[in-house]
Amino acid sequence: MFIGTAIIKLHAPWVHSLKEKRAEVQKLTSRVRNKFNASVCEVEMLDIHKTIVLGVGCVANSKCYLYTVLQEIVKFVEVNTNAEVFDVEYDTF
Repeated sequence: MFIGTAIIKLHAPWVHSLKEKRAEVQKLTSRVRNKFNASVCEVEMLDIHKTIVLGVGCVANSKCYLYTVLQEIVKFVEVNTNAEVFDVEYDTF
């Protein structure tokens, strides 16, 4: 059994308040949970309204499949938001 994590950092220049940021984060996290059955939440920079940092966690039988799922999640996030993904960090255990 392998556990994989991804930290996805996004920049949202159109967001002007924490309320707008929370709405965008809620939309993204619910869509990722529904499509991939993965754990996802906002993990850093909670009070900075133009930066979104999402943490994603998955469990799989092989590292190859795990990386594939995490990369698909990152692509899904890029397509389903106007925010720009500027950094992604992967890790497996």
